[in-house]
Amino acid sequence: MTHDTAKVVTERAIGVGALVLAVLAPLLVSDFWLNSILTQGLILGIGAASLIFLSAYGGMISLAQTGLMGIAGYALANMVTQRVPGGETKGLLLGWDPTLSLVAAILLTVGIGLVFGAVASRSFGIYFLMLTLTYTVIAFLFVGSVTLIGGFSPVAGVDAYTPGFIGDIVNDRDRLYFISLIVAAFVYVLIRYLTRTPFGISLQGIRDEPVRMASLGYNVAVHRTLAFGIGAFVAALGGVLYAWWFGQLSPTIMGLDATIQLLVIAVIGGLRRIEGAWLGAIAFLVINNEITNRIPSSGLPVIGGTFNTVIGVIFLVIVIVSPDGLMGLWDRAWSLAKRGGPPRETPGAQPAAEASSS
Repeated sequence: MTHDTAKVVTERAIGVGALVLAVLAPLLVSDFWLNSILTQGLILGIGAASLIFLSAYGGMISLAQTGLMGIAGYALANMVTQRVPGGETKGLLLGWDPTLSLVAAILLTVGIGLVFGAVASRSFGIYFLMLTLTYTVIAFLFVGSVTLIGGFSPVAGVDAYTPGFIGDIVNDRDRLYFISLIVAAFVYVLIRYLTRTPFGISLQGIRDEPVRMASLGYNVAVHRTLAFGIGAFVAALGGVLYAWWFGQLSPTIMGLDATIQLLVIAVIGGLRRIEGAWLGAIAFLVINNEITNRIPSSGLPVIGGTFNTVIGVIFLVIVIVSPDGLMGLWDRAWSLAKRGGPPRETPGAQPAAEASSS
């Protein structure tokens, strides 16, 4: 077995083990960990996966993914919520069928994503980054300023209106966990499949050599636009799940803090490997939980006591040690093991001693 084959086999074994542990998680962890760490981690990982897909396979680091997640969540919330007698509920209160609303919210987000992608498809580097950040800022200001769809007051009760095949996720949080796990597995398989299709291979060619691919007859703008639409679809799934998980929506879910948080998650996990999306999300939430519980009220010496300060230091250390994140550490360990193995003899070559004696 070659070194590369051993790595693939090991990664698959780890993946199967992680999936088994994920299925057994409700029996192994507390309700707090299941809901606040694992379920939220799966959902944030889906959002980060949309970012990593565009970055790793399209060469596009997009800061629009939180905006697209928010658009999907807000669309769903305004479609399904109804007016409660004697209560005050924000939003359009359309009261549509939950299944129809779910499909409509995802399609709307994909459509907006395609428009965003078409506009940004001819931009590269820092210009693409800033343009996609502008998309999120526009979405944030729109939902905050238009009081008809909610304004800065939260749209509540979204988790009470779910399709029949989803069931009651308000009183059964294990159900929401397994739904998030299934969607996360679907997103992972979808991205791995797409990257092996002719479209995915050509997209990676455009990532590396856009001018050469254009000279070969490939429409670079269309490929990048379609990739952005796929990223919007993945982000929409994450946005819908987040709306169900949190139960209410406010513009902060697509604010600058949320955008930076998703980018930090992707970088911590690794922008080159799709597995890094969920690894980074779980690591981020665990660090958040540990810092919140363990930092004294007076703060830590020198670095202070805020979560942002500590996560910033940890983020800096990870980036310096491994620019490719936690998944990069794994790949580096295998590369070191490969170089540290016994030297491979060239077929037909003579040992040095025999060569000198002859």
